[in-house]
Amino acid sequence: MDNDNFEKESFEAFKKSFFYGSRTDMNFKFLANLSDEEAGEFFQDLLWKLGDAADDGNFERITDHVHDWQIRGYADEKEHFAYTEGPFTPLKKPVSESRLALLASSGHFVEGDDPEPFGVKNMTQEEAMKRIFEFLKEKPKLSHIPKNTPENKLRVRHGGYDIRGVQADPNTALPITRLLELEKDGIIGQLTPEAYSFTGACAQTRLLKQTGPEWVTLFKAQEIDAALLVPV
Repeated sequence: MDNDNFEKESFEAFKKSFFYGSRTDMNFKFLANLSDEEAGEFFQDLLWKLGDAADDGNFERITDHVHDWQIRGYADEKEHFAYTEGPFTPLKKPVSESRLALLASSGHFVEGDDPEPFGVKNMTQEEAMKRIFEFLKEKPKLSHIPKNTPENKLRVRHGGYDIRGVQADPNTALPITRLLELEKDGIIGQLTPEAYSFTGACAQTRLLKQTGPEWVTLFKAQEIDAALLVPV
């Protein structure tokens, strides 16, 4: 590379580049929340652990290291999403007799029923990641997913997290199969005919003030006793 044309990058800019920047990576976007000292500690320890793993073939320590720092990087964010008040309604019957709905913010939908954000047909995950800040201003759309939908007919798109895990096993974020097993075993009374999903990276105020109440009305019309919420 021609040094005369090389533009220096600050460490701060480097950290933030993983958060929907030039190096976008859902596993490492937490770096933007770390101080320079913390990020330096993360990378130094990561390099040490990579060296050890190269020697003994045990790469589990790498996964554990990244996971521990993800927790640390996001630990202070909870205050940004705290709600100071909200209704709490005790169940009027045992779970084993209750009609249960599943609602996940995972971004799942059924093949052939794409919610088409911004009117875009067949939007890719990569484009969703690039347009994440547009999603954060958008009213969320609810996808209806029949509970007998084969897993190979499920699709997922969400610019706010790495979807590879839920592509491999949808039940990690949309546990329809697990709930059907609980229904069969009598642990829950009944799962509603449809599960529901939306992209959680959306306009939070509109979700709280407008869309959420609309969905509650929908659930009440189906005589749902309780909803299992799966945040992603």
